[in-house]
Amino acid sequence: MVQDANVDTGRYALVPELAAIMAVVPPLPAVTPESVDAIRKRTVAGAALQPRPEVHRVVDRAVPGPAGEVPVRVYYPTAGEKLPALVFAHGGGWSLCSIETHDGLCREIANRSGCAVVSVEYRLAPEHVFPAAAEDFYAAAVWVVEHAGELGVDPDRVAVGGDSAGGNLAAVAGLIARDRGGPRFAFQLLAYPGLDALSERPSTVENADAPMVNRAASQSMWRTYAGDADLRDPYLSPMYAEDFTGLPPALIVAPQYDLNRDDIHAYAEKVNAAGGSVEVLEVAGTSHGFLSYYAKVPASSTALDHACGALRTATGEGSR
Repeated sequence: MVQDANVDTGRYALVPELAAIMAVVPPLPAVTPESVDAIRKRTVAGAALQPRPEVHRVVDRAVPGPAGEVPVRVYYPTAGEKLPALVFAHGGGWSLCSIETHDGLCREIANRSGCAVVSVEYRLAPEHVFPAAAEDFYAAAVWVVEHAGELGVDPDRVAVGGDSAGGNLAAVAGLIARDRGGPRFAFQLLAYPGLDALSERPSTVENADAPMVNRAASQSMWRTYAGDADLRDPYLSPMYAEDFTGLPPALIVAPQYDLNRDDIHAYAEKVNAAGGSVEVLEVAGTSHGFLSYYAKVPASSTALDHACGALRTATGEGSR
């Protein structure tokens, strides 16, 4: 645990700074083809209030994807050559958010980790359902490894990561790379990832009305992204993989008051039992999406420090 919870906000005892923020941030509504445009506008407005730290250099470009070019934004924390890199997938239920909404968080991760961060603008549902987002993100991650010299990064030190739905895509990228004989990613940094579309574990009930993302909204996002796909497809729900061997080491951030908390622990147990290495950082008094509030919530900043430290260690000089 990073920080003790000490403010009682009904059933969810959030740390005080996060409680104050959540008091004025209503939970996301259900995502449907009819509601998605309005919710996207709301997320853009909220993200505009987040800080955008200075980094050494930012480059926008496009890389080849399975259905055309995939926009990416590269954040360089320093002028160094052959930097480690994190290929990052933004959250937003596979339907919301963008490179722009996660610009501040990616800048902060670059500065704290020393990694070049490559943020990926994958296709969104409902316009593009599964597996569009997963295939876009995986294609971008493979491109980064194969064109590392062009980017000024080290191909042997490329990690994948993301928050929420983006954490799902990063976990899936590890599975796809193993199954297709793709690159061996150095690390996975997963923040409150969706891992099981059909989860009935206790935290999905205990936290059904939790701040930021409640169960109804979460289930609507899974349905919107899945389309007609089997919800047990491991490239949609990694919990249903038949084989958990050969995956990159990982750190998974688990908020106490999150639907995904027990799924995260169950997934880590499966990977570790198969000989992998997954650390779970469960953070008391926090809820889904809390890392984005690193500038105002000490518990968020502390957790982000831990996560970036793990990323730095995994992609450091000693990992070559």
